[in-house]
Amino acid sequence: MQDGDTLIVWKLDRLARSLRDLVSMLDDFHRRGIHFRSLTEEINTGTPGGKLIFHIFAALAEFERGLIIERTRAGMKAARARGVRPGPKPKLSRQQIDHARKLIDSGERREDVAGLFKVGRVTLYRALSL
Repeated sequence: MQDGDTLIVWKLDRLARSLRDLVSMLDDFHRRGIHFRSLTEEINTGTPGGKLIFHIFAALAEFERGLIIERTRAGMKAARARGVRPGPKPKLSRQQIDHARKLIDSGERREDVAGLFKVGRVTLYRALSL
């Protein structure tokens, strides 16, 4: 599409999956001089009223993003308080790491120790650095 063109869609949900995606697309269209029209919602960014609706959507998207971040942080904090460690489970237990250290200290090659525990060399190095 070029400057001056108008993209027409039947309904907003046909263009974007989320409000944030929609606002991002409409902002890109605006920078490129492309107008947007949604027939069902009667939004036309070529008019002052359509531009107002666009800015309201942008504000709502920013508000929605802030809420999601806030909820995520609260959920992570609550999980940590329950003793849940975020992320994937460790590949090696504390006992395995201690055993690996003893094997390496006794002269075993790190690559061989990693193979013994069926983990990659980098995984073993990271576990040993903790």
